[in-house]
Amino acid sequence: MASGAARSSRSRPAGHSGVFPVGAAATGVGGGGGGGGGGDGGVQLADKLKIFKTDNFDPDAYVQSKCQTMNEKEIRHLCSYLQDLKKASAEEMRRSVYANYAAFIRTSKEISDLEGELLSIRNLLNTQAALIHGLSEGVQIDSLTSGTEGSTEEDISNVEGQEPSEIQKWSADFPDMLDVLLAERRVDEALDALDEAERVAADRTQTLTTAEISALRSAVSDNRQKLADQLAEAACQSSTRGIELRAAASALKRLGDGPRAHSLLLNAHNQRLQCNLQTIHPSSTSYGGAYTAALAQQVFSVVAQALSDSVEVFGDESCYASELVTWATQQVLSFALLVKRHVLSSCAAAGGLRAAAECVQISIGHCSLLEARGLSVSAVLLKQFKPSLEQALDANLRRIEESTAALAAADNWTLTYPPNGIRPLARSSVSNLALQPKLSSSAHRFNSMVQDYFEDVTPLLSLQLGGSTMDGIAKNFSLYVNLLISALPGSMDDEANIDGLGNKIIRMAETEEQQLALLANASLLAEELLPRAAMKLSSINQSSMDDLRKRGPDKQNRVPELREWKRKLQRMVDRLRDSFCRQHALELIFTDEGDTHLSAEMYICMDNTVEEPEWVPSPIFQELYAKLNRMAGVAADMFVGRERFATLLMMRLTETVILWLSEDQAFWEEIEQGPKPLGPLGLQQFYLDMQFVIIFGQGRFLSRHVHQVILDIIDRAMGAFSATGMNPDSVLPGDDWFMDVAQEVVGMISGRGRTANGDREINSPTASVSAHSMSSFRSHGSS
Repeated sequence: MASGAARSSRSRPAGHSGVFPVGAAATGVGGGGGGGGGGDGGVQLADKLKIFKTDNFDPDAYVQSKCQTMNEKEIRHLCSYLQDLKKASAEEMRRSVYANYAAFIRTSKEISDLEGELLSIRNLLNTQAALIHGLSEGVQIDSLTSGTEGSTEEDISNVEGQEPSEIQKWSADFPDMLDVLLAERRVDEALDALDEAERVAADRTQTLTTAEISALRSAVSDNRQKLADQLAEAACQSSTRGIELRAAASALKRLGDGPRAHSLLLNAHNQRLQCNLQTIHPSSTSYGGAYTAALAQQVFSVVAQALSDSVEVFGDESCYASELVTWATQQVLSFALLVKRHVLSSCAAAGGLRAAAECVQISIGHCSLLEARGLSVSAVLLKQFKPSLEQALDANLRRIEESTAALAAADNWTLTYPPNGIRPLARSSVSNLALQPKLSSSAHRFNSMVQDYFEDVTPLLSLQLGGSTMDGIAKNFSLYVNLLISALPGSMDDEANIDGLGNKIIRMAETEEQQLALLANASLLAEELLPRAAMKLSSINQSSMDDLRKRGPDKQNRVPELREWKRKLQRMVDRLRDSFCRQHALELIFTDEGDTHLSAEMYICMDNTVEEPEWVPSPIFQELYAKLNRMAGVAADMFVGRERFATLLMMRLTETVILWLSEDQAFWEEIEQGPKPLGPLGLQQFYLDMQFVIIFGQGRFLSRHVHQVILDIIDRAMGAFSATGMNPDSVLPGDDWFMDVAQEVVGMISGRGRTANGDREINSPTASVSAHSMSSFRSHGSS
């Protein structure tokens, strides 16, 4: 309603919008409220709307100027921007209306009262004018008495001999005729008679004397008041409805008492509403939706009927429309308070989000029927309902958190298909069994509760709870990820750094398979299940849900809000992944006693031995490859369809170990500045270890970044060796030797025989690239 008024105000005077009178009233108020709105947001909105308010604004030219060089994506963005601007403008108008509405209503009532007083003054002046006119005629008659007594007597005899005129007869019979009309409640005829009497009294050409005119006017005034009282009494009767009520109000308005007529009309509808509400009791049903529906039916039907009656009788006069809006707002507010007291409060306290959402949906649906007729009162409902709904939302989020934590305490971290009682993603059958997610018990429960939560909150989007809803689920997911992190055995040392756990007890994931299940839970929820559930919110679902599903995950990511939300969830999964990799890297690097498996001493001391060492990669790197190989086999079954996540996880574990070696200051201080320099055998062993990592990691467990870090580490070690005055090429075997040793160990650990790069043949392009990179570094180090 407010937006419609705002559009019409550019082309019509401020007092009248040309739409339903409520809109006209809102226009007048909006003009006053807009100027008083302060703040940066209002100024920015005014600047955005300035171009549309100019008199010479041409929509076609504007669209052509904006869209002439745009592609489809930019045009869609412009349309979205204009839609947001339209919503912001309508909301600003609505705020302006309600900010100044009370003052406007008060002013309108004062104007109506002033009009009534002016009418009384006019009647008083007419009476005084008639009195003065009568006195002046009396003076003129006295001045004419100077004639002869005989002539006076002759004139009197002539007057007495004349018959009264028709108008004199009508005037003499008027009081009795009007009494009959009023007694028989022939209102229209009585009104016509009163109008005729006023016309006769005002017509100076009639042959009525001053006394007759005064008597006629007195009769008109008395009977007007008598008829008005009779109509008011009839309007107050509970049996007066429909046509009779509108006729009484219309007659009162015709009598010049419009404000009283409109008030009586609204009071009659209010009386009818209160009578109907006495039959509706919240105790008569335990179902809040039924009570809300029955209450809404009574309240909104009466408000709609009052709206129709007001428009039919009083048209689009702003003072009456303002009173109607105020009255309707009061009725809707009373309705909202009843629903809040008897339904929403108990639902919010118990976390009954679905029941609360149904009540709100019923109420908003009835409001939309009024809005279609130009009366917008939904803001009144939303203001009253929002606190209770937010309380219900919070209660549901707490329930999800507590239920998930309780299940996580007993979760065996074994991935299974959805159990009975958990909603599946598709109907169970052999063909679509692969579509069902494999999660642990706590993750299944978390996913099911989140799906129910999004379904329940979808009807509440008109309350603009979409953002808080998404943030609440993201917070719950973050707490669940913290639970998963705490299930890692090595997380006990970092327990103080995990937020939101409190005194929760979590079952440990002891085996590598169980620990990978933690990552499978988090990644599947963050990448697929939670975003799929979030698409039920229309604030995110810019297209239909079916259309989004057809797009697939990649195109779903183009929805800005959903894409940003998924990034937030992914960052939480990254925390779990980093904790997982850090724990396993520490298990490889350090012993249970706190000693390290990877130190500079293990390379430096090799040159102190007399016997030729057995040339194999160091145990820590063999164990690294064995761990990666085992995990990759388990992950292949767990991360079906999400192989990229498993690959990145393995790469991240390799990176954690290599970066620790690259950034260990104690290691490099001993290599470069220690009392014992790095000897030929130590350099050869270090070179073999790095070559081994490159061989088994190329394409599977090694990213380009880590590959470069390894090359930098080799360069640094060879530089430290060159600082002793020796040439690395003079002591290191050929590249083929390193490749053969590394490939042999890779084949032995993997059980696939002699291969290059884990599962690649020796003559593969990747193996050639690896050999070439080592050869280049050998040349670079010697130079």
